Amino acid sequence: MKKQFKMFALVTAFASMTVLGACGNSSDSGSGSATSEGNVETQVLKVAFNQPENHPQYKAMEDFGEKLKEKTNGAYEIELYPNELLGAQRETIELVQSGTIGMSIVAGSLLESFNEDFSVFNLPYVFDSKEHQMSVLNDPEIVGDLYTSIEDQGLTVLGAFHGGVRNVYNKTKPIETPEDLAGQKIRIIESDTNLKMMNAMGGVGTPLGQGEVYTAIQSGVLDGGENNELIYANLKHVEIAPYYSYTKHLMLPDYVVIGTKIVDGMSEEHKAIFEEELSAAVDLEVELWEEDTQAAIKVAEDAGAKFNEVDTTVFQEAVQPVVEEKLITDTAKELYEKVRAAVK
Repeated sequence: MKKQFKMFALVTAFASMTVLGACGNSSDSGSGSATSEGNVETQVLKVAFNQPENHPQYKAMEDFGEKLKEKTNGAYEIELYPNELLGAQRETIELVQSGTIGMSIVAGSLLESFNEDFSVFNLPYVFDSKEHQMSVLNDPEIVGDLYTSIEDQGLTVLGAFHGGVRNVYNKTKPIETPEDLAGQKIRIIESDTNLKMMNAMGGVGTPLGQGEVYTAIQSGVLDGGENNELIYANLKHVEIAPYYSYTKHLMLPDYVVIGTKIVDGMSEEHKAIFEEELSAAVDLEVELWEEDTQAAIKVAEDAGAKFNEVDTTVFQEAVQPVVEEKLITDTAKELYEKVRAAVK
């Protein structure tokens, strides 16, 4: 069944607004530039992205841009900048806030600094499956207030893409229990939550830049890492860490954020088009992710990867104290309960 996507921030923020004119705003509001196309002024929205053009999220946003331009009769145009051409993700959030660029796709952990309750979606084992994750992230009853909570800081969260399921891989043996990870230095995303999570799972959490992981494992500085199959295969980590174990400990979302001023300048007609096409982009991304994941697994297996399933129950129990420690506000606790209640 096709999942219904809602631009919660738009629905909430503009419920009481007067219908504006049919044309979009001009060259300010962070679009980067504006051009004339016939009698329509085109607002060009620069979109920052940290992955290459073959990534499912890039492909989905590319399709979104084409349809958005067509259905708004050229009022809006998307310019995608992959491979961190506009800067690292944290920097691009600031560029969106300042109006220098229009949009960015950013890792879920980066929004914690704007509202700590975003951390709920970054906890280990908060989601049971991809379907569970996407149903939660696109349910206004669960995330509506959260997505609108940072508009006073110049950011509107339009929605979220699936970012894969993160699993542990290493160079010595299959991982089946926390004891198997004992003493192993595993690269993690830099955050207190991830550090405590990996330590609770039995390993030694070691923050390191993604570009340094291959050499670090190869030289013995690290024993392994944790990531989804796309990164594992595309960055060729299979060459130096062939054991990939399905611990399924994290399922981090990637958020699509836009400058609030840009949304303020949209007509009601264009908001509806934006919502419809971004909904389609989210659905397309999920489909493409699954296709690319299967292809990545085949590439990794051909390169010598050894995949193994894991009884995740023991790891879930091990990290539960970390989860409880991080649910420090009443709103975070309530949000977590709603997420868990949404399991089907």
